[in-house]
Amino acid sequence: MIKPRPLRKGDKVAVICLSNGILGNIGCVQQVDIGVRRLNEYGLDICFTKHALRGTDFILAHPEARAADLKEAFLDDSVSGIITDIGGFETFRTIPYLMEDEEFMSAVREHPKMFLGFSDTTNNHFMFHRLGLQTFYGQSFICDLCEQANEMLPYSKTQFESLFEPYNGRIIKPSDVWYEERTDFSPSAIGTDRVSHADDTGYELLQGAPQFSGELLGGCIESMGEMLIADIGSNPEVNKILSGFPFGSAILEDLKHQNDIIRKYNIFPSAEEWEGKILFAETSEEQPSPERLKQFLEALKSEGVFAKINGIIVGKPQNNKYYEEYKAVWREVVDNEKLPILYNVNFGHGTPRAILPYGAEAFVDAEKQEILLK
Repeated sequence: MIKPRPLRKGDKVAVICLSNGILGNIGCVQQVDIGVRRLNEYGLDICFTKHALRGTDFILAHPEARAADLKEAFLDDSVSGIITDIGGFETFRTIPYLMEDEEFMSAVREHPKMFLGFSDTTNNHFMFHRLGLQTFYGQSFICDLCEQANEMLPYSKTQFESLFEPYNGRIIKPSDVWYEERTDFSPSAIGTDRVSHADDTGYELLQGAPQFSGELLGGCIESMGEMLIADIGSNPEVNKILSGFPFGSAILEDLKHQNDIIRKYNIFPSAEEWEGKILFAETSEEQPSPERLKQFLEALKSEGVFAKINGIIVGKPQNNKYYEEYKAVWREVVDNEKLPILYNVNFGHGTPRAILPYGAEAFVDAEKQEILLK
């Protein structure tokens, strides 16, 4: 796997929209200013890709523009890192433009760059994994660097700083606090702290041996499940989301073919590629019902994932919703009490967020409450 060099003071970092154009909406101006200031304080030079600030309507209507932005960032030798703005729900629409572009694929291999994102960006992470580039899962520009409190969340801040040095030897431990998601993103909320709760649960070993190891591979459960479920475009929840967009019908048509796109370009790893891996998986801000989670996990199971991996680490649910119910679903679907499942790990949509490098060798020790990366 090709590993990009860590960030350094003076590097240029590009912020990109690959799934959601909220970054360019008028309501995000104050948050963007916060994020720019924080990156500058790290000694980084920040730029926005050509279409990143065009707003939601443009971004969702033009996957080819999003793909062009990503290609341009990789072709630009002055750019050392790429940070996604946020997640979304249809990043897969960029894949045909990128995976049929030999110049882009060559640039990824010849000019590797640090790439950071989570949620629906799972599609891009899997694409880069197919191209052999190591990327980083767990944070985004708006969700972390643009945090409206006076400082970044301490745990997330430390994790972001890990991008400035090799992850080798880094130990990820549980956060002793978790935060509720914000509901007020108005200017009046700037400088206010999130509602926080003490978390003395730590990592929970749901089953299996307390120590296990393997290379990290995974992402957002909904994103992975949607890659594999052929009729996701017929889902009422998806239809409701898209009903407010004038071009929603075009996206729905693409969604009906999402599985075809994923299969055509071999985006989802084969069963053999999951051999000996650690699956990391977490639920999104949609906070899917236990029944919906079961559907997504069944899709992974049907691909042979659970029969091949060495263990699973599960992200803390956002706002702790369905915390207990999700545990039962994982045990039921996996249906192998010997396969280790580590629960309540701080990454993904629950805050604060760790950063997980794809392809890194991870040594999990539930008794020591740590995940060692090598």
